[in-house]
This record gives sequence, structure tokens and C-alpha cells, in this order.
Amino acid sequence: MSTPDFATVTADDLVTGEGVALDLPAASFGLRLASGLIDVIVTIVTMIVLYILFVVSGLLIGDEAAVGAAVVLASILAFVAIPTTVETLSRGRSLGKLALGLRTVRDDGGPISFHHALVRSLIGVVEIYAFSGAPAFFSILLSSKGKRLGDYAAGTYVVRARVTLRLPMPPEVPGPLAGWARRTDLAALPTGTALAVRQFLARLPTLDPVARDLVARQLLGDVLPHVAPAPPAGAPPEMVLVAIVAERRRRDLERLRRDDALRTRLLDR
Repeated sequence: MSTPDFATVTADDLVTGEGVALDLPAASFGLRLASGLIDVIVTIVTMIVLYILFVVSGLLIGDEAAVGAAVVLASILAFVAIPTTVETLSRGRSLGKLALGLRTVRDDGGPISFHHALVRSLIGVVEIYAFSGAPAFFSILLSSKGKRLGDYAAGTYVVRARVTLRLPMPPEVPGPLAGWARRTDLAALPTGTALAVRQFLARLPTLDPVARDLVARQLLGDVLPHVAPAPPAGAPPEMVLVAIVAERRRRDLERLRRDDALRTRLLDR
């Protein structure tokens, strides 16, 4: 499916904003299990290494309390802190996902943030490690998008990143609304609203003009509470929706380019 708002995407940059649909295929059950197994092995090895380091340090200090705290600290780092940090900095890729060409994205197709990664890690401690992976196994098996419980809680799912995409060039913000869009404060749209706008714009050519105008007005009513200032009076609802989605995409891509440039400068030091 295509929409009027697409960005040029490479295998490593499948990042969009609210209302921008890539509709990448969800990772298969087998790929999810394989990547999860790699991550579990890496996490357990990390836990053992950290535990040994902390316990040895505690013994050298001669403090029994330090030895007990080593277990807790090693667990927090291995099961929560390190996986959250890795997925946040890699925009949704753990070692297992990187090896198999997978990535975690938001339900609307956008990049995950620290909040999403943290929720997935915290829920993962329970569904994967506390219950030996049984809840995650059945959740992925029964979900149409292969979601585990952590994905439901965080509003994410895992996609196959190594997919050849043939995407049309996105339209620019409509000329009459360009100035308004540039100075507008665009808050994040709720996932349901973003998906509805995206699907509507994708189906514009197939909709009856009367129904198209009615749906556009309804969607614009849902979007306007997240936009300030309001669009110019008399602007067609369809045009306003396209302008909001296009401006959102432009800002997201600019932000991601800045993040990549900053990361490159830090790594080159």
C-alpha cells in the first residue's frame, strides 16, 4: 500500500512520522523465535559475566552485602538497562534482530523511543525469563503481527527490515499551506488517528467525492486538537491533512539526520 506521504527509505532508515505508512511486513514466527533466542543467549552470557565481575569485586572488598548487591545489579543491567539502551540507540535493533534483519517499530511505522524500549524490556523480564518464554511464545503465535506481550504494552511490533521497497516520491506540502505548516506546532498524533489519516490518504483516488469530503472533515476534527495554530479558514480538509502529514515527515527526517550527524561526530572523536 502507498500513501501520499512517503520518504526515500533505505534498509537502515525505515523511519517515518505519524501518518507515514511503510507497511513493512511483520517478522515471521520463525524469525522472531530465532532472534529472540540469540538475544536470550547474549543476555544470559552478559548476566554471567557481570555477576562474576561484581562478585569478585565484592569479595576483594570483603563486604558480604556487596556480594548480595552484585546479583541485583547484574540482573538489572543485563535484563533491562543494556537491552533498553541498545534498542534505543539502534532505533529498534537488538543483536538478534540485527543478525536476522529485523527491527522494532511503533504501530504507526515510526521509530521507537526510550520509553518503548524500556517497556518492552520490563515486560520481557516477566514473559521471557520469569516464565521461560511461554507467554511470549503463545502471544507471537496468536498475533497477526507476531506481537509478544511487551509489544502490546509498548505499542510496537517487529518488522523485516531487509525488504526491497519501491516507494513513490512524496508530494510537498501544498503551496498555499506551506507557510502555515512551517510555523505550526505539531504535537504527536494518537496512533489510531495517525493510522486513520494514513489509510484515508492512501485511498483518496478510490473514494466517492461526497464520502471523501465527509471523512476528511471528520479526520481533520480529530487532528486539529493536536495542531496550533489552526489552518487558514476555508482550506480544504484534504489539503490540510496532506500538509500535516508531509510536514511531520519532513521534521522527522530532519531530526533523524541531525541525530545521525551527531552520532557520527561522536564516533569519529
